Amino acid sequence: MDATIYYNASCSKSRTALDALRDAGADVTVVEYLTDTPDRDALAELIAAAGLSVRDAVRSGEPLYADLGLDGADDDALLDAMVAHPSLIQRPLVVTDAGTVMARTPESLQRIVEGLRGRE
Repeated sequence: MDATIYYNASCSKSRTALDALRDAGADVTVVEYLTDTPDRDALAELIAAAGLSVRDAVRSGEPLYADLGLDGADDDALLDAMVAHPSLIQRPLVVTDAGTVMARTPESLQRIVEGLRGRE
């Protein structure tokens, strides 16, 4: 059972997701996306695989979002901003054979953990 988590150690939801994945027995690859940022195409693929819009995957509450004037930005501009400023990427993104999910809510995290346990 393999999983990859796009992780920020200062984010409690990232830490919770990582703990849950490990507790489920997953062999977890941790990608510190703030320093090991996926390229634009990889980020777009992750977002699409999670069933999200690009706008859903951007941290619109970050002051930088407003500073860059991203309210009216299209998907291309948002992706460019997220790659240039990875703090704008919503987290944690978790990728497993069972699927890709933005594991911010307990429900989404539970779905991915159950998917992992179902593959044991």
